[in-house]
Amino acid sequence: MVLSWQIVRFQLKETFAIAYGNYTHREALIVTLEKHGTKGYGECTAIDYYNISLSDFDHILLKVKSKIEARAIVPPAEFYAFLLQLDLPSFLRSALDCAYWDLFGKLEKKSFLALNAIDYKNLVESSITISVATVDHQIEKIQASSWPKFKVKCHHFDESTITKLSELDKDIALDSNGSFTRENCLWLQNNALISQFSYLEQPMKPGFEQYQVLNTNSFANWMADEDCQDVSHLQELQNHYKSINIKLMKCGGLTPALEMIHTAKAFGFKIMIGCMTESTVGISAGAVLAPFCDYADLDGANLIANDIAEGSKVINGKIHMNQNHGLGIKIN
Repeated sequence: MVLSWQIVRFQLKETFAIAYGNYTHREALIVTLEKHGTKGYGECTAIDYYNISLSDFDHILLKVKSKIEARAIVPPAEFYAFLLQLDLPSFLRSALDCAYWDLFGKLEKKSFLALNAIDYKNLVESSITISVATVDHQIEKIQASSWPKFKVKCHHFDESTITKLSELDKDIALDSNGSFTRENCLWLQNNALISQFSYLEQPMKPGFEQYQVLNTNSFANWMADEDCQDVSHLQELQNHYKSINIKLMKCGGLTPALEMIHTAKAFGFKIMIGCMTESTVGISAGAVLAPFCDYADLDGANLIANDIAEGSKVINGKIHMNQNHGLGIKIN
């Protein structure tokens, strides 16, 4: 097996404004695993508020390259157990795990869906992100869009904004990226109009001392993002969050995400498959888990101007699942 990688700079179609800052581009690490001329691809994105440095990942890959290349082709669960021994950051582990699933499926001439016996006939529709702006501008973008679902970004609490958004005859979720306070959240979860929103994602900065104020028996469908990094967090979130956002880079890839979905369903959580701002490489990996989920937020590739891959696509909210071998990813 041959390992290679490259750093790609993605230009965004428009400025992506969230509580953490404004972004005009993203950099991503594209990982390639190759065997007998067949290539599998994975991706991880540089996210400053997660302290992700792709130059650090470059150094790590140089150190572990020979170990990875010495591995025989084995079932993905065995390869993932090997990755855990390397003690890699979750973002990098995810890129390698996804690349391996793509390669393994292509070598086996089976899709990820077939390998895992996943029925993908009934898929949820994806939301598209509405960046931080004045509420009037956000509403204009929502009304002009052909997408059916919207995730509206907030960078602070504003009762007037929330009221205006709740009055729209649209499927809307709120994502404050941790910018609300405890007092804001108490107001939200005790206000009946909040039930108009499909979910409210990561309202406060992560940590139990913050989210302990959240109550699942309220009007708010609280959804954990940064508060839910992997399967180990699920039990302690039960009384506070009704829903969780699973992102492959957070939890470490498709292999742990499958376990996380199974455990989360047993705990009674609603599940969203989410994404970072990433290309079709990353979106194709996330899309294969959509059949398990109550919500999808897979608009990442729709936000960039210079996508580099073909695979599963999200068009006006509808997930068009690529049924080719592996994850169906092809680099242009």
